[in-house]
Amino acid sequence: MASVGSAIREACLAVKEEATKRNESTRPVEAEASAQRPADVADKYSMHAFGAVFAEVAIDPDVGTIRVRRAVGAYGIGRVINPKLATSQCTGGMIGGMGMALMERTMLDSSNGRPVNAHMADYLMPVHLDIPALEAHFIDEVDPYVNPLGVKGLGEIALVGMAPAIANAVYHATGVRVRTLPIRIEDVLTT
Repeated sequence: MASVGSAIREACLAVKEEATKRNESTRPVEAEASAQRPADVADKYSMHAFGAVFAEVAIDPDVGTIRVRRAVGAYGIGRVINPKLATSQCTGGMIGGMGMALMERTMLDSSNGRPVNAHMADYLMPVHLDIPALEAHFIDEVDPYVNPLGVKGLGEIALVGMAPAIANAVYHATGVRVRTLPIRIEDVLTT
């Protein structure tokens, strides 16, 4: 939406204008348009999406297993065109961030450098049982400079905050600051 939405809007407005000029309704109406923000606007204003993620974890002190109990994310993404789709995008990103923080790791064979867990059966990622209560909230934000629609990118904004939120929750629970991903059982049992 942030990349091409404004151009599509302009094209639709051009089609509407062309259609109102014509009396015939049987001929197809075509129009072209583009949308670009003025070059100096990007130099004057910061127009990035932003977010904050909070995670609650439970850690078994005997065996070091880490479970995310719940997570809440709040995001400033400009105008939200489709709230249901934006919420799904954010919860999906949060789940991907959980995998990044606690499970996903490419293991390489030291003799040939090839991945030894290159198949879905060998590569750990979150499944339904791993997914806690997730909430995504959106800041009511109007940005008249980013583009005519006022939308910002939502692609990875939910993914990038989740792993640090989990690492901070692990630190808060254990006092162990883990700086590599995924966070493993042996990382929290070293104390």
